[in-house]
Amino acid sequence: MTQAFPNSDTPTSSEPFFTYEIVKTGKGDIGLRRCGQGPHTVVLLHGISSGADSWRECARLLQNDMQVVAWDAPGYGHSTPLAQAQPQAVDYACQLQCLLNELGVDHCLVVGHSLGALMASGLAKQHDPRVKQFLLISPALGYGGTDKADQVRAGRFAAMAEKGVQGIAQALPNRLLSALASEAHRQAVTANAMKLNEGGYRQAVELLCGDDIYRYADDFPQNTRVYCGDADIVTPPEQSAEFAKRLGLPFELISQAGHASYIEQPQQIADLIQQAMSNVRGVA
Repeated sequence: MTQAFPNSDTPTSSEPFFTYEIVKTGKGDIGLRRCGQGPHTVVLLHGISSGADSWRECARLLQNDMQVVAWDAPGYGHSTPLAQAQPQAVDYACQLQCLLNELGVDHCLVVGHSLGALMASGLAKQHDPRVKQFLLISPALGYGGTDKADQVRAGRFAAMAEKGVQGIAQALPNRLLSALASEAHRQAVTANAMKLNEGGYRQAVELLCGDDIYRYADDFPQNTRVYCGDADIVTPPEQSAEFAKRLGLPFELISQAGHASYIEQPQQIADLIQQAMSNVRGVA
């Protein structure tokens, strides 16, 4: 069952082409935005401080060639939080599989940005035959099993307690975007972060601090691709390049972009998705 909000996701207005919907699954509601049509689908997974609407400009560029689905991860937007207080990537992946079931997606390309890439690793673990390829953009590697996990967790929870959602959102553009970013890009980053739900954010922090993308290294197919903004200070290019090297995967920089490269350089990201989708169409 799908409930649509033609002109808003309550409370923020949205352009008609990228409308907000709530999909009912056996494990709770999942909020999403989608546009386009056709047998080929790209599924877009946002990071820890963002949401479905952050993919708007990429969706605009892709909508004539494929169905574009951008979810609000569990605990974000109107998506039901996970039952686990300290979820792992596979817990998010199970919800994503429920969504694919409800939408009737037979085959798709999955794009994960930052923590969305860690969530995508849980889906790779499932070896779901519907997923033909993964694109990982500035992947968050996770701190599971490291001494830094407690420090990162405490720091993020303290920032939420001291600054609140608004304070975090206002500080994000300087961290997520390059010095070349436009004011519109900066406003988009802040606007998306302003929609954070504290409970869902806390669960996402637990994922970041409790899981490790390298646990799923053998599960990613060899056609997986890794990208990173050349001015990314959150997951630096060297880190993403090393990750790709260890997994034996191709790596490429996104020029003139910080961490949120798909907001800052949507055309570059859309082109990469188009290229990957051409390959998916060839094997679908």
